[in-house]
Amino acid sequence: MDEEDGWNRMQPVIGSAPVVHQLSLNETCFPPTPGVLRAVQDATADAHRTNDALSTALTGRIAERLGVPAGDVLVGPGSAALLQQLFSALTGPDSDTVHAWPSWEAYPMLAANAGSTTVRVPLREDDCHDLDAMADAVTDRTRMVLLCHPNNPTGTALRHTDVERFLDRLPEHVTVVIDEAYRDFVRDEAAAEGVTLYRDDERVCVVRTFSKSYGLLGLRVGYLVGHERTLGRLRGLQPFFRVSSTAQAAAQAALAEEGEFRRRCEVIAEERERLREKLEEQGWRVTPSEANFLWLPLTRGVEEFTQSCADHGVLVCGKPGEGIRVTVGDREANDAVAELAGKFGTGGGR
Repeated sequence: MDEEDGWNRMQPVIGSAPVVHQLSLNETCFPPTPGVLRAVQDATADAHRTNDALSTALTGRIAERLGVPAGDVLVGPGSAALLQQLFSALTGPDSDTVHAWPSWEAYPMLAANAGSTTVRVPLREDDCHDLDAMADAVTDRTRMVLLCHPNNPTGTALRHTDVERFLDRLPEHVTVVIDEAYRDFVRDEAAAEGVTLYRDDERVCVVRTFSKSYGLLGLRVGYLVGHERTLGRLRGLQPFFRVSSTAQAAAQAALAEEGEFRRRCEVIAEERERLREKLEEQGWRVTPSEANFLWLPLTRGVEEFTQSCADHGVLVCGKPGEGIRVTVGDREANDAVAELAGKFGTGGGR
């Protein structure tokens, strides 16, 4: 990888003021529920035991919730670790993975860790995946195609019918991985549903996480939904990618409070739209988002805006030459971003 890959694309910022609002990492602004905290405390008391090393109980709970066979679910320590397993098991030297760009910075690094390479297909002008161009980029070397849905950093979602047509164009040897880390924040009823696509196509594998909508980022727990042709190649790695008993307990407790977490996603979605409207009223271009963040496409001024925010205690994620990603926080944090954006714009920063 060159210096433009991976985390190097994110502009590190140290502000002159203490951090008041951390809006650069797509964390949720909601703390764990009391039920989740109790589950963590109870599990920690039994931390000296091996217990459910292969996450059998959590796997069953997820399978029941989704209405899929337990054998089609694989639990792991966060979606990033599961994606690394996919790269390691399905790709390697003399193979490629096709994905949109810009997208999640980790994809090229995960590929490099597996000795593989990526083919990056530019987004369309509306910041959405160019599925036609991605299909055109698939060759005999391609082993995997990654669809980030909604896409990070743009927040754009894929339409279900568009993905179905995309799948019709792909050869049988390609595995299609749909990274749905932010799927719970989607409001668009026409958006793609990864699990539905998996049911109809053995090439489809879905990756989800408890880090975002459930707020278990620090505990690292995620899962894959796929068919045996994919998951069978990953199971040998499973004992080395275990999920802690504490994280398993937290995830099961979170699933038991599904209604509360759906409510929280709605609050974030409402704040997302409120912040988007405020920014657009100031003259900013803001890409319509279905995630828990907003994307401000910006070819210049990224470093200046990011630094200005940091100097006022607000951290946002700047990608020089491309734009600024702002995590949707609580109302106070979002108002702080809007105020700083207004001052920066009217001061001639754009």
